[in-house]
Amino acid sequence: MSWYKSWFNSPYYHILYQHRDEEEAEHFLDNLIGFLKPVPGTSILDLACGRGRHSVYLNSKGFEVTGIDLSPESIEYCMQFENEHLSFFVHDMRNLFRINDFDYVLNLFTSFGYFESEKENADTIKNACFALKPGGKLVIDFLNSAYVTKKLVENEKIISENISFHIRKKIANGFLLKKIEFTDKGNKFEYTEKVRTLRLPDFENYLLPLGMKIIHLFGDYELNNFDESASQRLIIIAEKPVQL
Repeated sequence: MSWYKSWFNSPYYHILYQHRDEEEAEHFLDNLIGFLKPVPGTSILDLACGRGRHSVYLNSKGFEVTGIDLSPESIEYCMQFENEHLSFFVHDMRNLFRINDFDYVLNLFTSFGYFESEKENADTIKNACFALKPGGKLVIDFLNSAYVTKKLVENEKIISENISFHIRKKIANGFLLKKIEFTDKGNKFEYTEKVRTLRLPDFENYLLPLGMKIIHLFGDYELNNFDESASQRLIIIAEKPVQL
């Protein structure tokens, strides 16, 4: 089984990352909304939505939101929040979901780059673009691989719900590898996250042959300009042509 299928379905994934800053996430979304200016009723696809925190928040702002994720456990959790304008589906983003259906497709907080082959990455981006209406916009929020490589913290320990997660990171073979080891109730566990160290030219190679136009680049959640040497994030906004 692929690492992301077992790890994202594990309750320990959510225990480890429950400290993620909700306020920061909502602030980023507020900044995106302020910049993009979507009108009420705008249709949004939250690609790799996890437990739906971004979908729920966007829906609360008056948008028509659909969240999809590979994890059945995460989608089962999300479904408690469904309403007439918010829906969730188990779906593998490597496969086509819908065509010409959304004003925006959002892929946030490094929810990409997990796959072993370039074809899988390219298919994911292609399907995201196909899901957009003509003139729609794709937002990809990815780590800035140059910055992460330069500032890599190789060892850290995170304690969450009385579990000590020991984390070791390294860059190898074009991936950021994060080995996570911990013990709970006398049982030892080990998972390894793998995310490709993709850079802007890689995303250009995915997007430009599809006719997509990169219209904005940001380097953080305040939407400051992207600087490869100094920015923590690589946030891409690409627009689908009205006509090919």
